[in-house]
Amino acid sequence: MPFVSVKVVEGVFSPEQKQQIVERVTEAMVSVEGENMRGVTMVVIEQVASGDWGIGGQTLTTEAIKALAAGTPEPAPV
Repeated sequence: MPFVSVKVVEGVFSPEQKQQIVERVTEAMVSVEGENMRGVTMVVIEQVASGDWGIGGQTLTTEAIKALAAGTPEPAPV
């Protein structure tokens, strides 16, 4: 039984986007493991609190990720 855990920063993805993540990750797994495994392929989306995730020594916030997705730079932290 495949189990896929996807971690995201809270508040970034809408419920509809999370549904798309579940569907597309399931499709990716089924393309590898075969159609018979669809019914037992589990995908869990775990939300991490804004500011509790870091990359390169800098914390990520919901606002910073949304700014990145929109193509607008987030102001430097003070």
